[in-house]
Amino acid sequence: MPHYDLVIVGTGSGNSILDPRFADWNTAIVEKGTFGGTCLNVGCIPTKMFVHAANVAATPATSSKFGVDEELTGVRWRDVRDRIFGRIDPIAAGGREYRVQHEDNKNVTVYEGEGRFTGHKELRVSYSDGRPAETITADKFVLAAGGRPVIPDIPGLAETGYHTSDTVMRLDELPSSIVILGGGYIAAEFAHVFASFGVDVTVVNRSGALLRSEDDDVSARFTELAAQRFDVRLDRKTVRARKTASGVALDLEGPEGAETVEADVLLVATGRTPNSDLLDVAATGVTTGERGHVVVDEYQQTVVDGIYALGDISSVFELKHVANHEQRVVQHNLLHPDERIEADHRFVPHAVFTSPQVASVGLTEREARERGVSYVTSHQDYAGIAYGWAMEDTTGFAKLLADPATGQLLGAHIIGPQASSVIQPLIQAMSFGLDAKSMARGQYWIHPAMPELVENALLNLPLD
Repeated sequence: MPHYDLVIVGTGSGNSILDPRFADWNTAIVEKGTFGGTCLNVGCIPTKMFVHAANVAATPATSSKFGVDEELTGVRWRDVRDRIFGRIDPIAAGGREYRVQHEDNKNVTVYEGEGRFTGHKELRVSYSDGRPAETITADKFVLAAGGRPVIPDIPGLAETGYHTSDTVMRLDELPSSIVILGGGYIAAEFAHVFASFGVDVTVVNRSGALLRSEDDDVSARFTELAAQRFDVRLDRKTVRARKTASGVALDLEGPEGAETVEADVLLVATGRTPNSDLLDVAATGVTTGERGHVVVDEYQQTVVDGIYALGDISSVFELKHVANHEQRVVQHNLLHPDERIEADHRFVPHAVFTSPQVASVGLTEREARERGVSYVTSHQDYAGIAYGWAMEDTTGFAKLLADPATGQLLGAHIIGPQASSVIQPLIQAMSFGLDAKSMARGQYWIHPAMPELVENALLNLPLD
């Protein structure tokens, strides 16, 4: 039974742990799928490449208000798809080749199979090609095995040939219609992509709003705007899924009774779940939370000494930039066990790359009320800044929450063009303790640029 100093399960952010400082460690990597993890292969990178193409395709729909008449004459789906994966697939293959063949990795053994714990620090690796399973042990483990799409328990769903975010980007043909089941960020992004490419999009959501984890004002505005672009069915329970001659049908129950929606393709986008159950982490003594995330402390260590976890398998944020931060923490703590550092999850931002973009950091107003936090808010429309006039944007805004006594920012929420970039100075201010007045008046703001949205929102805060 091979024994290692360190075994890393998963090759997303976990793959970045091993650098020259581990040259004298006897290490192993276990990967059941494609090297590179969710972000590279089926997540943030390919989806944002699709989003950018969708943004280009969507410009003719709004160009006339600027006095420019444009027409979308076609979308070459296979060219869009192949440009994206023609870049991504070689990167994934190159990552595997580097670990398996490069002389820098003489001390690294790669197991291309599915790992499952069978005892304390004992992992059994099974192979899909019929090879006999192997069991390995190690002094230290890093669990970085990510997550997977949630598949709801809907009668008939398995027979429909549905897609998830893992598969829908590889379609051979652009469908004429698509039903998207779900109302979160995955649903919002793919609804924008397919609608921009000329596909009839229906969004079916069990709750009464889209992006409902966002601040209520942002969620309400996005839901309103989405209903103008897509066929949005809210407060719907999916009773049954059926395969039809032309595609798929969902039988729904809603406020007005029973109804059916049909489309060529069904995308199930009802969330993601960590892969802790597939690893059977309980067999090695590791504990999980209510939603299945591996429980870690401030050092990213589990309850089992020497077993660390990072990324989507342990993080409720399930974001690549969080996984990368946690990877650096775990890497340091493996190398310097007597001088460990803590992960910093105080101000974790996120963005939804739909249209309009959404970005957020810190508390929503709902969370501030629930926690009894003293706060004031401000609201600044894109329409109130000069660049907003240039863009003819009448729907976007920034919303800030701050402590009225100190001016410290508690939360920031933006819906509108380039929200993911415009929010960055607010993330920086929160991370380094810069108060709103100092931030607003202590620096120049380029005029007439989009960051004036932030400047004005800061000045609008009714501080003591």
